[in-house]
Amino acid sequence: MAQVRNPMDSCLEHRLAGRTWNRRRYAISRVIACSLAVATFLIPAVDPLYGSEPKASESEPVPQPEPAPPNLTMKTLGGRQFWGDVAFIRGWTIQRNVFTGHHRLLDPRDFRHAWGTLEHCQAKLDEIRLEQKLEPMSGEAVILLHGIVRSSKAMNRIQTRLEDDGYLVVPFDYPSTRVDLKQCSSFLDDVIKSLDGVEKISFVAHSMGGLVVRSWLKENSDERVRTLVMMGTPNHGAELANMLRNNHLFRLILGPSGQQLVSDPRGAIATLPVPEFPYAVIAGGKGTPNGYNPLIPGDDDSIVTVSSAFLPGAVDSLQVPVLHSFLPFNETVVDAVALFLKNGAFRQSGKTQPVPVQDANGE
Repeated sequence: MAQVRNPMDSCLEHRLAGRTWNRRRYAISRVIACSLAVATFLIPAVDPLYGSEPKASESEPVPQPEPAPPNLTMKTLGGRQFWGDVAFIRGWTIQRNVFTGHHRLLDPRDFRHAWGTLEHCQAKLDEIRLEQKLEPMSGEAVILLHGIVRSSKAMNRIQTRLEDDGYLVVPFDYPSTRVDLKQCSSFLDDVIKSLDGVEKISFVAHSMGGLVVRSWLKENSDERVRTLVMMGTPNHGAELANMLRNNHLFRLILGPSGQQLVSDPRGAIATLPVPEFPYAVIAGGKGTPNGYNPLIPGDDDSIVTVSSAFLPGAVDSLQVPVLHSFLPFNETVVDAVALFLKNGAFRQSGKTQPVPVQDANGE
């Protein structure tokens, strides 16, 4: 006698089968999503757009240039410690990512107009130059160099003043906490080489920015360079870095270059050349024996001592009662920088206070 099947059992089986299929479909979708995420993460390491294309063997055909990747013109979200400028034209900059090696093209308002290889960004910039009829660069350029952990935005007040004075201002960004001084100076060298048509070049640097210029001088030169102004630059090292160099948080935040800021006669700073062209120094200091920071010996701006900032051989020097981080924002400092670039002296009177060079006997 045939067994009668319970309709409830059939319904239950269908429900269980449906649940099994839903679980399988969910698992498959998870695998696909994870694969796409991994592929997206690995693109910078294998995609030729990022400059790391595997070399083709002699028997393989030469790969053709990839088309420019699609771009949505949008404002950048920051992250300036991961990017370094490699080219500058009338406020437009091409930057390279320190981790992936790919490039992006930014306008003066920090909107991205292209990304991918350096060639892609340069080609897009050439199009923009024609469309907007950007005039060739000329005259004197002033390159602004920020300090460690900062960005070119920290030099905005000086930039505005110097632009009003008629200079072509280059607000240089570099990944100060991700690479060492030599690599920082390599970014600077690329920007200097991009300044076609510029007849003179001056530098205005805050804190570690002055060391980046001196590091650039170690292996490079340009006959157009006229002068350098350093504000709070630890030209003999920063004692505070000596105290914190082994601190894990300090090492994490300030990176390789932070370890080079120490005061050490055998350290990186001691190997940097002194500029052979005229330069001047500004130091922050309280004007008292202990300065703003009692943990640092001597007068200081809370980070760098006056004696470290005053590099011997400077044609002029100035001490102001200003904390280290606020030097580029101080009106007295901004006025002094503008006066020096114009007249070669920090003071309206034209009187200078050079930093004497000691002889072998310390005199």
